[in-house]
Amino acid sequence: MNQQELRDIEHRCIEEEQPRCQAACPIHVDVRAFMAKMASGDLSGARKVLDRTMPLPGVLARICDHPCEAVCLRESIGGPLAMGHLERTCALGTATGGKPMCMPAKGKSVAGLGGDLSALTLAWDLAKKGYAVTLFVPGDAPGGALRDLPSDILPPEVLTENLDILGRMGVTVKTGQPLSDDLLTEVQQNFDAVYVECAGDNPLGRSRADVDPVTLAGGPEGVFCGGWPAPDGSRSVINLVADGRRAGSSVDRYLSGATLTTSREKEGVVTTRSFTNLKGIASVARNDPDDPVAGYTPEAAKAEAARCIHCDCMECVKACEYLKHYKGYPKLYTRQIYNNLSIVLGNHYLNRMIDSCTLCGLCTEICPEDFSMAELCLDSRRDMVKRGKMPPSAHEFALEDMAFSNGPDCALLRTEPGKDACAHLFFPGCQLAGEPDGRIPQAYAFLREKLSGGVGLALGCCGAPALWSGRQPLFEEVVAAFKAQWEALGKPRLITACSSCLTVFRQAAPEIPATSLWEVMEAETGLPETTGFSPAAPVAVHDSCTSRHNAPLQQAVRAILAKRGVAFEELPLSGRYTECCGFGGLVGNAHPELAKAITERRAAASDKDFLATCAMCRDRLSHVGKRAYHLLDILFPGDATDDPAARPDPGFSMRHETRARLRRQLLAAVWNEQVDAKAPVGPDFVVSPEVRALLEARHILDDDVKRTLAHAETTGRKFLNRETGRFLASFTPHRVTYWVEYVMEGDVARVFTAYSHRMSVNNVGK
Repeated sequence: MNQQELRDIEHRCIEEEQPRCQAACPIHVDVRAFMAKMASGDLSGARKVLDRTMPLPGVLARICDHPCEAVCLRESIGGPLAMGHLERTCALGTATGGKPMCMPAKGKSVAGLGGDLSALTLAWDLAKKGYAVTLFVPGDAPGGALRDLPSDILPPEVLTENLDILGRMGVTVKTGQPLSDDLLTEVQQNFDAVYVECAGDNPLGRSRADVDPVTLAGGPEGVFCGGWPAPDGSRSVINLVADGRRAGSSVDRYLSGATLTTSREKEGVVTTRSFTNLKGIASVARNDPDDPVAGYTPEAAKAEAARCIHCDCMECVKACEYLKHYKGYPKLYTRQIYNNLSIVLGNHYLNRMIDSCTLCGLCTEICPEDFSMAELCLDSRRDMVKRGKMPPSAHEFALEDMAFSNGPDCALLRTEPGKDACAHLFFPGCQLAGEPDGRIPQAYAFLREKLSGGVGLALGCCGAPALWSGRQPLFEEVVAAFKAQWEALGKPRLITACSSCLTVFRQAAPEIPATSLWEVMEAETGLPETTGFSPAAPVAVHDSCTSRHNAPLQQAVRAILAKRGVAFEELPLSGRYTECCGFGGLVGNAHPELAKAITERRAAASDKDFLATCAMCRDRLSHVGKRAYHLLDILFPGDATDDPAARPDPGFSMRHETRARLRRQLLAAVWNEQVDAKAPVGPDFVVSPEVRALLEARHILDDDVKRTLAHAETTGRKFLNRETGRFLASFTPHRVTYWVEYVMEGDVARVFTAYSHRMSVNNVGK
């Protein structure tokens, strides 16, 4: 990712876009922060918010014409917030502040010809930046039209207090100065820059049409203009202030030798892409003060300010446990990921965050700008893998599981018995093949019975773990190997039971015609005559995140349930907006605690039993105690005493064993080939439920434990704890060293704990 790519990606996140009220304000008052302070009764804090942005805040807060109200999202749900009244209430309830902090003197001088609001604003802003400002005022005091306002609106003493602050900031005011061409010539000679206030009575004023609209440069070099009334002669207070501020910025750039035009798109009123979801926000009526001049009572001010909905997007964060966990938003994460990828030497602290995205794509569906954290994280994983910066521990277990599924103990690719080629190829997927009661034999037999042209069977993994882990060459290798086998079978249509497999093949091998088992059963074969389990109560349908854009698959699932007479309900987030179960993107390998939180969030979406079409979705939900069916439980009979929704997550070791056993069973039952089970790699062992859970959490398989026990018992290399009588043994089959604490009870070991690490201890044999 280069700098331009970073900016392009960042731009798609609108979280840092100004809310509509702030964007409509020419000086960008932070309305949200102001409202929060007013709602809490903190007038002093609210005044500080105004002071940060407003020139002469004691004046402007009393008389601002508040264009923010015209764009307030509350307009349709109770009326716009009374920003003008609340600003005035704040000014009435707080004392005039002290002199704002000013920068050291720059040694540059600026003349302002005029003393109305725009000239006062320019003087305020430039004095804060360290310029020596002198105002030439035709009357006997600065203020211009401000002095004509009714005293109850703007008391003269308030104006005087704010003008006194200008004096303390170093601004010089020369009164009784006729605004003439001679004066303009004089100040051009004696000052470094000049501002001409184009009020109606200033003979030096230039037409707005004759002035650069961006820089307000007007005529001779170093002369800037502003402060025009509206075409109808009316005065907009905030627009006068905006002219003074824009001209002041141009003067600062001019005297600093900077370009006058670059990066000025955020000055004045700006457009904003800000988005706020109004769904669920109650209508609360606007409450204006009884006396607009006196402002609100304290309680009334708090109530009106509390109507602010604090416009903010964060839609993706609200819907995603991953984004919420890292306490930020995509634009911030993009910068952090860019910095992480740019590290040459040192620790890559963001690796875990990059590896913790489920890659489910919900953020993209929700985002008004289609921002994709999945795309960003997957590209980052690929980059880290390519440069050797991805730690092997992040995804090694999942990749080894994939290799096991595609290895000789589990993989199987055959045509239907008696046929040299086939028209269809059933691909149940590695996770369903690991279910102890996955009903794959029944489903395969049903397809062979109902479909003509022959139905082959493929047991194995589609390569999703390699794809999700960023190992693109390995992923392409897995897909290429499958394509070669598919071609050898006569290029059959692929029928998948797993939406992840279907998505992988459609994207990585579009030449392979692929569809879902559910669409085939709903539209082609019909449903089995024998029925499976019939839930007594309605179920909540959980759509796999990889089926997000597969409406025909989702519709087929619901049609099947309807035909089976199974009542069902939709989850709040389903279909295109479905949530991940916590397995996607291999988050469970990189961040098990976050994966569990993602699953628990999904499980909490309904108190009904869930129904899934993905075996891993079902198992993830079961793992956190949620009752969940697989659709095959409804379609094919299982154990008559079985409650499939209560079936526990089988765990990693059981999946391995089940995949190998399924292969042997199908070879024997369908192709009449007997394959002996492999001999045990070590002694049997027993564990408590707590230790079993520990092994699962630490990704330690039963075979890892057995190999360690066998190594210890055959070599005698083990430690003895004389106090407990327990042995502690280690074994390093490849990169990982396993440690097991145990005692032998006859031929069976009782295991008390086990753990693993990737450290290499040199010279241990000595």
